[in-house]
Amino acid sequence: MFKDKILLITGGTGSFGHAVLDRFLGTDIKEIRIFSRDEKKQDEMRNSIKSDKIKYYIGDVRDYSSIDLAMRGVDYVFHAAALKQVPSCEFYPMEAIKTNVIGTENVFNSAISNRIKKVILLSTDKAVYPINAMGMSKAVAEKVMIAKSRIIENNNTILCGTRYGNVMASRGSVIPLFIDQIRQGKDLTITNPRMTRFLMSLEEAVDLVLYAFENGNQGDIFVQKAPASTISDLAAAVKDMFNSNAEIKIIGTRHGEKGYETLITKEEFVKAADEGTYFRIPADNRSLNYDKYYTEGNEKIDSQEEYNSDNTKRLSIDEIKEKLLKLSYVQDELVNSNKDKRILEEVASAKSL
Repeated sequence: MFKDKILLITGGTGSFGHAVLDRFLGTDIKEIRIFSRDEKKQDEMRNSIKSDKIKYYIGDVRDYSSIDLAMRGVDYVFHAAALKQVPSCEFYPMEAIKTNVIGTENVFNSAISNRIKKVILLSTDKAVYPINAMGMSKAVAEKVMIAKSRIIENNNTILCGTRYGNVMASRGSVIPLFIDQIRQGKDLTITNPRMTRFLMSLEEAVDLVLYAFENGNQGDIFVQKAPASTISDLAAAVKDMFNSNAEIKIIGTRHGEKGYETLITKEEFVKAADEGTYFRIPADNRSLNYDKYYTEGNEKIDSQEEYNSDNTKRLSIDEIKEKLLKLSYVQDELVNSNKDKRILEEVASAKSL
């Protein structure tokens, strides 16, 4: 599907960018452009991944001219650049707005101007019923995407998005934290044992983006159906896999942290289409005739549930371990730190699948 095409990934030095490179470098894609403002991460990627298909662009989505230069000749864009750390955005909300909202508008405006065929916005569960600045800025980014999609003439550029929760073993996530704490002989720290989170791998995140790429219409947002676990069960699974005797220490819910992840609001679920592995949330394309907002309602919303990590499939500890064992990061960590023959055999078996 990307034969002889040029793909641009904003924020391409992150975990998602690495996963896309793993997926596409061996295909007949013509070029992958990595756009980011971090020259150190670009240099590390350049030295660790050798390929003439990768082109690096230093720039910032906040700067229209830099993203516009990188867009020249591009066919498709995966827009992953964002400020994602909740505490950082809480302390500096205007910085979140500059990157996540204004930067996103710059990407869309440049894509439309350059007649990019399709742009996929990567969004987050935190944009749903947001309680922190990071989630609020990503929620507005989604609204910008939908608003822009309404006014594009002749569908020259299609704008659509994806939403997913925390990706397992991605940079800054809890699984690497647990493993690092075990390695250092420390307690495993969790905020609230009853807290639930979706369990989704980087590979599944790429699959979701590709599904949106192949099937997305103007303004659509796609969500993957995913299982979840409690944080306490996740910690117990990691402990068991690494034969750790570490204690689990409860530190309390942090500021701006939710008890569960929501991927679809009940208002969206009323109109969402079930497409098997994924949900499609079509854009709200009501006209600007505000009178309809006051005179028309939908009784189904009153009885509809949202889609969240509390009401999706809940994994047992054994099922969590089975899912974790499929992650290359966890496999490598197990091999490096574990001399248990049974564990090593399980890792070898997982790698052969």
